[in-house]
Amino acid sequence: MNRSIVELVKEIDGLVSLPVVFVRINQLVESHSSTIDEIVAAVNLDPAFTVRLLRVANSSFYGFSSTIDTVNKAVSIIGTNQIRNLALATSVSSSFSGLSNSLVSMENFWRHSLYCGLAARKLAQLVGRCDAEALFTAGLLHDIGELVLFNRLPEQAKEALLTVLDSADVLPVYQAEQRIMGFDHAQIGGELARQWQLPPLLGECIAYHHSIHEAKEYPRETSLVHIANILAQMAELQTLDFNDVTPVDPDAWKITGLSEDKIFNSVMEETQAEIAETEQLFFGKN
Repeated sequence: MNRSIVELVKEIDGLVSLPVVFVRINQLVESHSSTIDEIVAAVNLDPAFTVRLLRVANSSFYGFSSTIDTVNKAVSIIGTNQIRNLALATSVSSSFSGLSNSLVSMENFWRHSLYCGLAARKLAQLVGRCDAEALFTAGLLHDIGELVLFNRLPEQAKEALLTVLDSADVLPVYQAEQRIMGFDHAQIGGELARQWQLPPLLGECIAYHHSIHEAKEYPRETSLVHIANILAQMAELQTLDFNDVTPVDPDAWKITGLSEDKIFNSVMEETQAEIAETEQLFFGKN
């Protein structure tokens, strides 16, 4: 591990912290001796999260036929792993609120991240044999390393963005970052996930969404986030042409069993239709 990456992430310790409710739920989910009642109690300790959890559980995001009116019912129906993912996903923007940034619009940043999360969830549902809700969270968090770079290395990050804009070809941001800094936002995000002790699936998807061949435990999931990220770029440019954005790694199609033809109607249009509601669910005020 590049020591500069480790030091960069350590530098923001104190400015960025995981919500207490997530830390507690994560500990309980990882423990073999914890009970459902303990997880329910942990959720109930945070009224704001409880409200948001029930709102998401009763939305079209899940589409349950019956009303979920208690935390106990939500945990029982959604499952403990998904409650953990929701605890992270619904409070992620506030976790980074202490990081100043003058380079990009935070609204645009989180909209891109949310689109990637929704697209990754849809792709996982198409592929099967994947935890679609975990893929949503992985997609939502895939670019968190950028926020670290914007805050700790703003001049170099700005230079990387300008390099991309000035490039005659479609130069990916991560390649410009590597040229200028020697590492990229995905590596920073992966180290942040490691220091925060996030589940390995999230860590690999964050760290390797630009370098899918490095994913050893979750190559399929990482490839789905890789594709979802490209779809999010296409949505931002309002294009349906893959030639307008960073190319999808051909092996991502092979690993997932997907193809361009399979995903346009079922993913692009549906995800675009869900953005506004989901943005309010996860980033709106309680």
